[in-house]
Amino acid sequence: MANPSSELGPLSEAVTHNVSVEVLSQYSAENSRPLQGEWVFQYTVRITNKGAETVQLISRHWIITDAAEDVSEIKGPGVVGEQPVLAPGESFQYSSWCPLKTPMGTMRGTYQMVRTNGEQFDIEIAPFALKARYTVH
Repeated sequence: MANPSSELGPLSEAVTHNVSVEVLSQYSAENSRPLQGEWVFQYTVRITNKGAETVQLISRHWIITDAAEDVSEIKGPGVVGEQPVLAPGESFQYSSWCPLKTPMGTMRGTYQMVRTNGEQFDIEIAPFALKARYTVH
C-alpha cells in the first residue's frame, strides 16, 4: 500500500454541519533539527460558521501519523487556549505546530462543537500532509 501522505497536499477543507474547516500546513525549517530526528510543521486553521446558528468550539481531537506509521492522538479543550464562539458568517483563525520524528506525515481530526441550545456535534478536519522540503518520495 502506498503511503497516504504522498497523495495528500498541504491544504485541506471540509464542511460539516455548516461549519467549514480549512487547514494549510508548511514545514518550519528554522524550528526543525533533522540531525536529531525532529521535523517541525506549522499549520494554520480557519473555522467558518456557514450556518444560521451560533456555535462554539469546545474541544479538539487530532490524529497525527508519521512516515513510520506511528500514530499519536491529541485531545483537549479548545484550541490555542481559546473556545471561540462563532455567530453565523464569522470565522476564527489560529496557527499551531506539530513536531514529527520523520520528515513527512499526516494530520486529521475533529472539533467538538456546541450549539446555543446545548446540542453537541463533531466537525471534520480533513486529512492534510506534513512534508519537509527536499524529501525524496
